[in-house]
Amino acid sequence: MPPQGARGDATHHRNLARSSEFGCCQLFTAEYPILLTDNQLAAYRKDGFLVVEHVFDQATLERLRRAVAGLVAGAADVTDHTDVYDLEPTHTAEQPRVRRIKTPHKLHPLFWEVVKHPKLTSILRSLLGPNVRLHGSKLNMKLPHCGAAVEWHQDWAFYPHTNDDILAVGVMLDDVGEDNGPLLALPGTHRIDKIWDHHQDGRFCGAMDPAAAPDLDFSRAVACTGKAGSCSFHHVRLVHGSSQNNSDKPRQLMLYECAAADAWPLLRFSTLEEYDGRMICGESTIEPRTERVPIRMPLPTALAEGSIYENQTALRNRYFETKRAIT
Repeated sequence: MPPQGARGDATHHRNLARSSEFGCCQLFTAEYPILLTDNQLAAYRKDGFLVVEHVFDQATLERLRRAVAGLVAGAADVTDHTDVYDLEPTHTAEQPRVRRIKTPHKLHPLFWEVVKHPKLTSILRSLLGPNVRLHGSKLNMKLPHCGAAVEWHQDWAFYPHTNDDILAVGVMLDDVGEDNGPLLALPGTHRIDKIWDHHQDGRFCGAMDPAAAPDLDFSRAVACTGKAGSCSFHHVRLVHGSSQNNSDKPRQLMLYECAAADAWPLLRFSTLEEYDGRMICGESTIEPRTERVPIRMPLPTALAEGSIYENQTALRNRYFETKRAIT
């Protein structure tokens, strides 16, 4: 049941956080403003995604855009994908075209400052609990009439954990409409007790063959749109994707992958010091919480390793290149 008294106009509340999508609930006292209403929390649990307006103001957006512009300008010095840049095929030194900046929170302090903003941490605590860790970050950019599509997938396929109290935050740096490549979400798919296959010819490819998912109706996809400064939140097991940017407007989306602190990754653990250094709020723990969740490991690794764009080049039956998405 939804939290009692979780009203957006209140100052502080006792919050009810889910311990897992299919598990029980646990109460904790939270001294922070609750920005989500009962209806918003219920919608997130039911649909697996949510758009919240006016999370960041114009001044913060301008700072972010300046930081992004500086990073993009640096791409003039590279000719191929790097640990920082994922490039569009039309990229040149004279006209840098970047489709992704990798782990921006490591490149500029502003991106770490943004994920720890009180408004954002309040929402994260409402959805994930009091202790939240950053799993990763990326900045996806869709240039006008250019931005690449992202095929249907679940984030869970890339980074399974001991439990699925994990979500991705999309900070909209531009107005996002239905014509400039918004995130498309299939409502309720996070509640289906399965993980769809993200392999091609036995190797991980980071995408789902739509013909191999007859249980999904892709025409039900909902576009996550909003004004600049809005944020989308989607569950780690939600099936989602995005079409190309067919407009003359850019679409820059800053993505933060956030997890409950007791959700431990099953792959690619670095060191405890580095792991604890990614705490957004609350306290870390060395006691993982394990839940019954469907898991298929992203192995063997993709033929084209790197970003999701590179992984997905192995997929032969591509949804967004064969038909127009219905939103």
